[in-house]
Amino acid sequence: MAALPENTVTQSEAPVAAPERPMIDVILDCLDDAKAEEVVAVDITGKSSLADHMVVASGRSQRHVGAVADQMITALRDAGYGKPRVEGLPHCDWVLVDAGDVIVHIFRPEVREFYNIEKMWQADFAADAH
Repeated sequence: MAALPENTVTQSEAPVAAPERPMIDVILDCLDDAKAEEVVAVDITGKSSLADHMVVASGRSQRHVGAVADQMITALRDAGYGKPRVEGLPHCDWVLVDAGDVIVHIFRPEVREFYNIEKMWQADFAADAH
């Protein structure tokens, strides 16, 4: 096997920059900048192993929902969090952005009202614990 030149950095030696801002802050700021409406952030730490936070927001139209999702993908990448998994972009009625520690749902208002998922996650599960 040929030796690497001395000035070559292998992947394991490349410095990994840790994100400077918490992911939830990046997401909430991005939603505000994108003019998302009725933003609700729910701390689901201890309620689910899926994530630490779930954020629900509305866009005014399908085009706005798609634009908000695109802006969030870019903001997360620029902040050092990589590219999140995204579902629902082709139709933009309900776009789910799974960034790992934070899951973001961006709805058109009618679709959000129909599913009302934030109500389920805001419920107090402590009374159900035995």
